[in-house]
Amino acid sequence: MIISPFRLLCATGLFAIFSSTISKSPVLPLFASHLGADPSGVGFVSAVSAFTGVVFSVPAGIFADRIGKRKMLLFSSIIFSTAPMLYLFVTQIWQLALVRFYHGFATAIFIPVAMALVSELFYKERGEKMGWFSTSTLIGRFMAPLIGGAIIGAMVLDRSEGFVAVYAICGIAGAITFFMALFLPKSAGPGPRRQSWRETLDAFKKVSSDRGVVITCFVEAAILFAYGTFETFLPLYAVSAGISPYEVGIFLSAQVITLALSKPVMGRFSDRHGRKPQIFYGALVGAFCIACFSFFSGFLSLLFVSIAFGMSLSIVTSATSAYIADLSSKEVRGSAMGLLGSIMDIGHTTGPLISGIIAMHFGFSQAFVGASFVLIAAAVLFRAALKIQPV
Repeated sequence: MIISPFRLLCATGLFAIFSSTISKSPVLPLFASHLGADPSGVGFVSAVSAFTGVVFSVPAGIFADRIGKRKMLLFSSIIFSTAPMLYLFVTQIWQLALVRFYHGFATAIFIPVAMALVSELFYKERGEKMGWFSTSTLIGRFMAPLIGGAIIGAMVLDRSEGFVAVYAICGIAGAITFFMALFLPKSAGPGPRRQSWRETLDAFKKVSSDRGVVITCFVEAAILFAYGTFETFLPLYAVSAGISPYEVGIFLSAQVITLALSKPVMGRFSDRHGRKPQIFYGALVGAFCIACFSFFSGFLSLLFVSIAFGMSLSIVTSATSAYIADLSSKEVRGSAMGLLGSIMDIGHTTGPLISGIIAMHFGFSQAFVGASFVLIAAAVLFRAALKIQPV
């Protein structure tokens, strides 16, 4: 059976993100603690790969525009396939931080460049196809903690062997990613025109000063600010309300399933009905949902709000990446997606930090409300800047 180029790209994304996620969830904090790290050390190691994404997503996009997206995806797949074996030689926490920094390059390159490639392969169905690609990565992100946690749990008497087994599976998934990347499609149309670095930087300057691109990136950052607040503090808030950790896991799993099932549908909706209204109203729904966590403490009510918030995430993020692709020419689409990835990571990283300060001084409920205000402000700014007409 001959697999289509798009399905091959989706399958590559699934194994790539599975490999990346199983290396950190839930094994990374356990491995860091095993090496003697205190809570601050665990937090530092966990933040290293996110920092890599913030700093290097934009350069990855720029290089993709210069030398071609397929070459950059091949380069990232080499990192996916080689990084896992390095964990097996780690004996000190600083070594783990270096490996995480190296491993972080893989996703910093892969996600924005792959999204740019999908946006070039499709025009009329761009939102839907980008949604399907996101769904494939979400499947990998969902499966990885289940398999990694099961392995660690099964080898509880010999935790070291459990770490070796997890990173061996991580390496196998990385090797599959590399093999699939060898057959990935090239960009549609002729290859990238050879540009001088001055032309490349001028092109990036143009896309990074485009009001529509920048404002859309900030809406994405705002909803991931809210999502970072949700995934960090909902478990603590729910447990303090008497809900079991198992039930908290149901909240998180239900949200991932909601995202995976709805992203292609919402992407298709944005293809047919326009992206700007979907982004604006989706952000308002997300702001309402994240604030609602402050007013509920029962299992069913929190489950419903978690699913609704997951739906708002799908509504917004299925349209933002497609809208940025719409606004960008082929020559700078990788740079635009890199900019989105970088600003998105900033939002996702700062959400827990700022909301943590609010929660420490005022409580979890106020942290959720604060995230809601951030999202409302981004939505209002988006509407004012892009002059969205009310429906």
